[in-house]
Amino acid sequence: MDIASLLQTLIMISAILSILLILLQQRGASLGSGSAGSSEIFTTRRGLEKSLFSATIVFVAIFILSILGLLLIPS
Repeated sequence: MDIASLLQTLIMISAILSILLILLQQRGASLGSGSAGSSEIFTTRRGLEKSLFSATIVFVAIFILSILGLLLIPS
């Protein structure tokens, strides 16, 4: 197994996990919040929500770095 196929596998896994983590996160604003329908402007993430947010950032960073690594490897 060479480095290119390892990076391609890492790209696929991190892409799928990033999509799942993004879909699991709750939305902070509803449609009415733009017209003063919601009094919450900023909320603090706690517990599972904070963990999902941090994991999403990590997997998106892995995804981007894997793509850049694949582009920089000579074919």
